[in-house]
Amino acid sequence: MKEQLVSAFVERFDARPTVVTRAPGRLEILGNHTDYNEGVVLSVAVDRAAFVAAGAVPGGTCCIRDIMDGSERTFSLDSLDSPTSGDWANYVKGVVVELQKRGIEIPAFEAVFGSTVPMSAGMSSSAALEISVAYALGELAGADLPWQEWAKVGQGAENNYVGAKTGLLDQFSSIKGKAGQLVFSDFRTLEVENVPIPEGTALVVANSMVKHTLTNEYNDRRESCEDAVASLKPRMPDITALRDVSRADLERHREALDPVSYQRALHVVGENERVMAGISALEDNKLAAFGDLMFDSQNSSTQHFENSCDELDTLVAIGKTLPGAIGARLSGGGFGGITVHLVEADKAEPYSEALADVYSKQTGLESEAMICQPADGANTLFKA
Repeated sequence: MKEQLVSAFVERFDARPTVVTRAPGRLEILGNHTDYNEGVVLSVAVDRAAFVAAGAVPGGTCCIRDIMDGSERTFSLDSLDSPTSGDWANYVKGVVVELQKRGIEIPAFEAVFGSTVPMSAGMSSSAALEISVAYALGELAGADLPWQEWAKVGQGAENNYVGAKTGLLDQFSSIKGKAGQLVFSDFRTLEVENVPIPEGTALVVANSMVKHTLTNEYNDRRESCEDAVASLKPRMPDITALRDVSRADLERHREALDPVSYQRALHVVGENERVMAGISALEDNKLAAFGDLMFDSQNSSTQHFENSCDELDTLVAIGKTLPGAIGARLSGGGFGGITVHLVEADKAEPYSEALADVYSKQTGLESEAMICQPADGANTLFKA
């Protein structure tokens, strides 16, 4: 992809780029919608990534080209006040705005980008683009920020410019991934550790082929979580987020919550518990127990958070019956997109083929199932 981008840049702009960056997509393994509730998550950066080649130019006009479909956007650094709804360039412009807010003077630039992360499928193609753009523009501007601040730049683009109230999970995973490792993120302390994935396992990713547009559903779920905290606070004055609430607390004060907020909170509180139980299971090499936690997470998404759908439920149910299955659940925001399946490595290929085949027969949809490997986090591939 690096060579392809450089060639595309030279062809389009008749010059060589001065920087090439890469940022991977991610899979969420346990900890669904916990990041913006100051909770904990187990995720993994994958060997699918967004790449950006860029160079600074005189003046104030920027141009960026998507080599995958040939689309192109031109915009002025002085006219970034009005996002265009649904336009992919919002992710780029939003990064520029966030860097400018931090006092970083971004030069006008020309850029091309490409990505191997499936779009709108729950592997965080948007965060991969945001971080690869942020790293490229940071190099052009000579900016030096702590890694957590780079993550906040990506999140800010999503929250403030695109309009989706996402947490920091996607950006943290993209930046702090490590080959052969999961990423354990604590979104209260903003600390990250890497947790080894047991040998002899593989990750199969299955696309439900149901596209999701997260903004409205995501924002609704976040508001329900905030409502739950507000309703609990008179009885639990020390809490600031659902991170501070246990399952026993929820049951004790259930009557203080409206039914929807209770269900949403039950999912988030349960997910925090499952993440910590999952780490213990991995440390003790209890793979079956870890897999059960993944299945439990899916059940909670279906019953309590209602961010699953029939197609995702079907993929998980099929996977559970196949040889080599350890665990499976939706990955990402939900409402469509993908499921992630932890399987025995020597059965990963037939597992993925059978999963797609049975899913097609049951739904009439042609699923794309692929085997992913844990990958290193975002980096600069080249700088002149």
